[in-house]
Amino acid sequence: MSGTSSPEAVKKLLENMQGDLRGLSLECRKKFPPVKEAAESGIIKVKTIAARNTDILAALKENSSEVVQPFLMGCGTKEPKITQLCLAAIQRLMSHEVVSEAAAGNIINMLWQLMENSLEELKLLQTVLVLLTTNTVVHDEALSKAIVLCFRLHFTKDNITNNTAAATVRQVVTVVFERVVAEDERYKDTVDQPVAVQGNSNRRSVSTLKPCAKDAYMLFQDLCQLVNADAPYWLVGMTEMTRTFGLELLESVLNDFPQVFLQHQEFSFLLKERVCPLVIKLFSPNIKFRQGSSTSSSPAPVEKPYFPICMRLLRVVSVLIKQFYSLLVTECEIFLSLLVKFLDADKPQWLRAVAVESIHRLCVQPQLLRSFCQSYDMKQHSTKVFRDIVNALGSFIQSLFLVPSTGNTSVMPNQTGGNASGNTGSAQTNPGVLGMGGGATVLPAFEYRGTWIPILNVTVQGSAKATYGTIACLSCFHFFSLEMLDKVEPPTIPEGYAMSVAFHCLLDLVRGITTMIEGELGEAETVSQSTTETTSLPAQSSEQQDLQSVSDQTEKELVSRAVWEEMVNACWCGLLAALSLLLDASTDEAATENILKAELTMAALCGRLGLVTSRDAFITAICKGSLPPHYALTVLNNTTAALSSKSYSIQGQNVQMISPSSESHQQVVAVGQPLALQPQGTVMLTSKNIQCMRTLLNLAHCHGAVLGTSWQLVLATLQHLVWILGLKPGVGGALKPGRAVEGPSTVLTTAVMTDLPVISNILSRLFESSQYLDDVSLHHLINALCSLSLEAMDMAYGNNKEPSLFAVAKLLETGLVNMHRIEILWRPLTGHLLEVCQHPNSRMREWGAEALTSLIKAGLTFSHDPPLSQNQRLQLLLLNPLKELSNISHPDIRIKQLECVLQILQSQGDSLGPGWPLVLGVMGAIRSDQGESLIRTAFQCLQLVVTDFLPTMPCTCLQIVVEVAGSFGLHNQELNISLTSIGLLWNISDYFFQRGEIIEKELNKEEAVLQKQAEEKGVMLNRPFHPAPPFDCLWLCLYAKLGELCVDPRPAVRKSAGQTLFSTIGAHGTLLQHSTWHTVIWKVLFHLLDRVRESSTTADKEKIESGGGNILIHHSRDTAEKQWAETWVLTLAGVARIFNTRRYLLQPLGDFSQAWDVLLDHIQSAALSKNNEVSLAALKSFQEILQIVSPVRDSEKPDTPPAINVSVPVVVGTTTATSLGRSFMRTDSIGERIGRYNGSEPPVITDEIEDLNLWWAAWNSWYRIGSESTRPPITCDKLTFIPSQPFLTALIQIFPALYQHIKTGFSMDDLQKLGVILHGAVSVPISSDASPFILPSYTEAVLTSLQEAVLTALDVLQKAICVGSESMQIMYPAIFDQLLAFVEFSCKPPQYGQLETKHIANAKYNQIQLFAPAEWVALNYVPFAERSLEVVVDLYQKTACHKAVVTEKVLQNIIKTLRIPLSLKYSCPSESTWKLAVSSLLKVLSIGLPVARQHASSGKFDSMWPELANTFEDFLFTKSTPPDNLSIQEFQKNESIDVEVVQLISTEILPYANFIPKEFVGQIMTMLNKGSIHSQSSSFTEAEIDIRMREEFSKVCFETLLQFSFSNKVTTPQEGYISRMALSVLLKRSQDVLHRYIEDERLSGKCPLPRQQVTEIIFVLKAVSTLIDSLKKTQPENVDANTWAQVIALYPTLVECITCSSSEVCSALKEALVPFKDFMHPPASKRESSQLLLSHERCLSSTEQSYDELLPLRSNLVDILFPFCLSKLVTDWLKMGIC
Repeated sequence: MSGTSSPEAVKKLLENMQGDLRGLSLECRKKFPPVKEAAESGIIKVKTIAARNTDILAALKENSSEVVQPFLMGCGTKEPKITQLCLAAIQRLMSHEVVSEAAAGNIINMLWQLMENSLEELKLLQTVLVLLTTNTVVHDEALSKAIVLCFRLHFTKDNITNNTAAATVRQVVTVVFERVVAEDERYKDTVDQPVAVQGNSNRRSVSTLKPCAKDAYMLFQDLCQLVNADAPYWLVGMTEMTRTFGLELLESVLNDFPQVFLQHQEFSFLLKERVCPLVIKLFSPNIKFRQGSSTSSSPAPVEKPYFPICMRLLRVVSVLIKQFYSLLVTECEIFLSLLVKFLDADKPQWLRAVAVESIHRLCVQPQLLRSFCQSYDMKQHSTKVFRDIVNALGSFIQSLFLVPSTGNTSVMPNQTGGNASGNTGSAQTNPGVLGMGGGATVLPAFEYRGTWIPILNVTVQGSAKATYGTIACLSCFHFFSLEMLDKVEPPTIPEGYAMSVAFHCLLDLVRGITTMIEGELGEAETVSQSTTETTSLPAQSSEQQDLQSVSDQTEKELVSRAVWEEMVNACWCGLLAALSLLLDASTDEAATENILKAELTMAALCGRLGLVTSRDAFITAICKGSLPPHYALTVLNNTTAALSSKSYSIQGQNVQMISPSSESHQQVVAVGQPLALQPQGTVMLTSKNIQCMRTLLNLAHCHGAVLGTSWQLVLATLQHLVWILGLKPGVGGALKPGRAVEGPSTVLTTAVMTDLPVISNILSRLFESSQYLDDVSLHHLINALCSLSLEAMDMAYGNNKEPSLFAVAKLLETGLVNMHRIEILWRPLTGHLLEVCQHPNSRMREWGAEALTSLIKAGLTFSHDPPLSQNQRLQLLLLNPLKELSNISHPDIRIKQLECVLQILQSQGDSLGPGWPLVLGVMGAIRSDQGESLIRTAFQCLQLVVTDFLPTMPCTCLQIVVEVAGSFGLHNQELNISLTSIGLLWNISDYFFQRGEIIEKELNKEEAVLQKQAEEKGVMLNRPFHPAPPFDCLWLCLYAKLGELCVDPRPAVRKSAGQTLFSTIGAHGTLLQHSTWHTVIWKVLFHLLDRVRESSTTADKEKIESGGGNILIHHSRDTAEKQWAETWVLTLAGVARIFNTRRYLLQPLGDFSQAWDVLLDHIQSAALSKNNEVSLAALKSFQEILQIVSPVRDSEKPDTPPAINVSVPVVVGTTTATSLGRSFMRTDSIGERIGRYNGSEPPVITDEIEDLNLWWAAWNSWYRIGSESTRPPITCDKLTFIPSQPFLTALIQIFPALYQHIKTGFSMDDLQKLGVILHGAVSVPISSDASPFILPSYTEAVLTSLQEAVLTALDVLQKAICVGSESMQIMYPAIFDQLLAFVEFSCKPPQYGQLETKHIANAKYNQIQLFAPAEWVALNYVPFAERSLEVVVDLYQKTACHKAVVTEKVLQNIIKTLRIPLSLKYSCPSESTWKLAVSSLLKVLSIGLPVARQHASSGKFDSMWPELANTFEDFLFTKSTPPDNLSIQEFQKNESIDVEVVQLISTEILPYANFIPKEFVGQIMTMLNKGSIHSQSSSFTEAEIDIRMREEFSKVCFETLLQFSFSNKVTTPQEGYISRMALSVLLKRSQDVLHRYIEDERLSGKCPLPRQQVTEIIFVLKAVSTLIDSLKKTQPENVDANTWAQVIALYPTLVECITCSSSEVCSALKEALVPFKDFMHPPASKRESSQLLLSHERCLSSTEQSYDELLPLRSNLVDILFPFCLSKLVTDWLKMGIC
């Protein structure tokens, strides 16, 4: 405007106007004067306006009607020249906008006249255009007239005019709508109330519209009317109109001015009510037409589609859909459905091509497609339009392959010329040659099952506007369809055109959708992230608002995501079907690349949206393309099967998907073996396979984050491709080309050989890029690799075929590059590798171990943040798989594991820190059955740890070191390792000792932390040996581990461990807390004792031939039982030694008494074991805990006495050396403690009661041992166990010292128990094998050690009783009983149960018995019994007067016991026995008889006297005969012993007869009487008879008898009874002898009687004579009448003896009869009596003198004398008491 209103422009305008008017005046001056005048007046008018107005233009506009009038008149002349001049002037005026509305109307009317006259048609069009474009003064009917003018010019016969008019119409229509846009812009700030559009009423005007809008409305409405062949409402005067042109105008308006229709309801109404029905109506022929129903060139319009109309309709539809979709949702659904129908195979080819082009216009508008999806597909009951479009494209492409183009609408490109013509023709007949020909030019094409379709180069211009500018084939000609507005007939469609457009539809569809969705996704993620950051900031005031915005944002995002997902779900199936088919058919690398890129893009998009099925489907397609046809890959086949079941539909009709062809027209680049369990033949890879593989790699590399579970598909495919190509894993997991020797079936072309390093590199980069994946995606990758590996493992089972190591290698590679976040993938990664390590295939196993150990080493050396030293959890996580390898039994894996441990120790040993437990656990996990080399390697690691790393590891790990070292001790593969490990334990204990304070401090600190954690969790702290202090627990673990080794099956290990255990406790035990000793005792030592005892008692008794190899075994260790016995001995001795040396520590413990009991129980069970070695050692341990040191001979005493030697542990704390021969391993603080106790500090006295309890417990154990071991066996056989003499000796030797502790409470019951044991011990026989070593030689008579010990025990006891209290002294009788029982052994050796034994008697039989074949030999008890007897005598001499001795009749018991050997006499086993018994009896009686007399009145000895009498009787008149070889001297000695006994009677008994029972005295007298008469053995020779008659003994007896018969010292009647008794006995004895003699004499006749009988009768006669003489001398009152009666009663018997024939007897008879003379006097006075007796004597005297003479008359003499026997005189004498 500024250019036409400037002064210069105005001035020029005026000049031009004046010039135009002058020119008009000149031209019309002749012919048209009126015009001339009008022109001249016009000049004046212009000048006047210019002169009078400052705003010349405005003034001109006001007067424009007048100004323009001359020019209108000029046009009316119809002269061409004038008309042209006038039109030019009018145009100038219009260009300066100085034409008013009225003038404009005049101008249009003038133009209409010109048009009707067909004058200056082009100039007219130009003028109309200028008029309408330069200003807006033309409205309503004027405008409509101008437009009609243009339309009418369009339909002239002149093509130029037609075309110009057409262009003008288009421009005018555009101007009309541009005015609306400008009008809307002017009034945009004013808001009008919308008025409802009223149907079809009053279509000629719309009152609500503004002028320009109304014009446009009327114009558009009439265009619709005209296209519909109806009369226009506004464009009055239209005579002709074509639908094609009308549709073009409608399209341009709709396309260029969509805002007009969108902003004005009236226009929207037109769209809905006019345009859409019109389009649908015009589409009718296309819908109904079917290909092949009519082929004539001029069919009826209804029946056959008309290309120009159809093409323009589709353009209109495209615009409608694009611009007005939101207004015309329902209508667009119809249009889109029509488009889909037009793609049907039964439609004409050109229609299908036009339809596919239209669809392409939609495909490049992703937002539009999005709208389709939202409006249709996402609605419940709506047509799935978007899905139908995509599926229709797929079906369309498929149909092109199934139904090749035919008929006049399809031509081959061989008519296009150029270098392609020949090849195209050949491709039609033999399409395969095209792709395989060496020299021929390869055309891009699709080839499928013999159908060859070229790919045309379709170039897209301005995809944003969705229009193709040019579509050209290879010969670069331009065409087609939607742009061919000048074509009336359908053009010929080049072959491949429709396919190419459809192909591009798919590509653009994919590109558009993915670009749009990914862009929106990115924006959503950005907004979401910023929203998150915003909400995370504290903003109190706007908190609610922020929450609202966040929720709105979230809702919006959810809606968007739903749309995205629906779009993909709607299209993926059809896309995949089409793309897969095209991929299979493609022979062009670029096309293949595009297809693959589309599939890749869709797969990535589906992945981002989380649409697993569709994603997997696209990836599967790429994977299948990468592999040879029909390749047997399970995972792909499963996916394909699942997809094939998803048939897709178009407009509700199912469409069958055709499967890809197996034909290959690609160059084969590699041949290899398939990765299968049983590969059949070979497979071929083509260049397309390699191309797909690259795409697959690209997909995984760029979109790995969204692959998720599809990694399984991708990696499985890559694995198979790698296998076919022969790539093998190398260091770090990278794949390298394998060796050529892999197999003759693998053939690679040079191209592929060149590509292999590149592919390998891409593969490595793929897994390197995993470091950029998010955690979830990384896990998917790991899981996929693990799954692949599992498949490879399954395939590798049961065959030796090379396994696929792809997965394992890539797991390693992935792990190495993700070391910065190894924590999140470590568990699944290592968990699977551990499974691989267990695989039976060695190669698979080897790689699993290699990968695992490499990862562990890399993880430990990686610079983590924070470092491993500060991230304990990570370090443990890294090391844990190393420990898990220990569960795998394969030796090669364990070797790898240990090598890794060794490398870690060497490189990271100082910084392992909390990882030590796991590393140590690896060493400790080696089992005995895993081979010697493995154990040796592990042990080397342990030795390295113990020697180098103990100071660097946390103290909490020391316990594990102990356990691991102990576990190596238990390995039975190599004895040296076991023994060395025990040495390591000793070294470890030394380390503990040296660094005790540091270790203790660290452990206490750690303990405090653990305790706190436990309290927070509300649980108890759980660790071994809790609640002992941590440092003590360490020691306890060491002890416990050594304790385990002490019960190892191997004797050498047990011995070494035992020595180490007790040495360690002895050396370092003082470091323990006092309370910890409780655990040491109960959980270590006693537990060990229990196990050793159990093992010993169940050990095998079978003989072991050798100790392995050529080692011989000593007979004392040739069974397992004997070997365990040694262990038992060592263990028990060690425990006892600890109890002894650590008594001062153990005593204060609360349960020492229980511990003491348990120890005693162990000692007892060991002592009662059937093994002599164990039982004897148990007793030695018993001695040790009692602190008894067995006496040492002078030759065995050590050079230096022990520093400490306390015999009886009365004071707690005093300790003795274990034994004089043993020494401590160390002298640490024990000596100091003892020194302290022996120093100035007062000793601590323990509670006496508790102490006594301990000793009584010991006594009870001793008693049980004794009673069990000495109890005779019930059955006797060869297996009967008899305790040995050393054992019994040691047992008895324990008692004296034990008694020292218990003597205060030692009771009679205890004594009886002791007696049982002593009796049983000495009763035990010995083995005949051992008898020569134990029994003394037969010439000796000495005690055995056992017998000495027994007597010592009793001696100790009786000495203690002697000095003890009165209550103790009541035990004397029991002591005597025990000793007397031993005395009886001399004659009655004890029987040991039912055991048959050979008894050794006296020395005479020893030699024979020793060599007698007997299993068991009884001891020679004679020396023992005799010694016991001596002890009895000595003891009785000391205790005879003791009350208990008197009360308990000890003397009687002694006599009773002595009676046995005395009665046996010569029958005793040993001659010395009865002699000792006699002498002992004499000694005892010399002491005991006075005591008995003292207690005569108490009756306590009443029962003794008969026993004594019987004893005298049995001894003096023994039934045993002396041995035949007894010498005269020996006999005389023995007689002298008998005489001593009689003398004892005469001195100690008979003088005290008044204190002795009469019966006893009577027995004595009878015995003396018996002894006073000769008794002899019939075996005596005549020469010996005088001696053998024991005349001396008889004499002494008789003298004793006589001595006490005529005792003149009787003071009381009681004292005289013994004399009377003696007389009575003597007289009776004489009477008996005389009667027997008389009988024998009578019976013998003339034969002389035996010498001894004659001697006996002579001795009796002499005794009678002596008796009577003695009676005469005795006081009369001392002789009772009974005595006299007995004397006188002898007389008749004597008289009968007168007839004897022996002169010796007669001589003795005479001497006997002479004393009777005193009995012949009658009773008278004393004097008379005397005379009478005197005469009697004389008579007898005379008789004596004349005996020889009277001998013949002796029978008469008898008759004479016999009456005297009954004479009254004698009777009277007796009555008178005459003596």
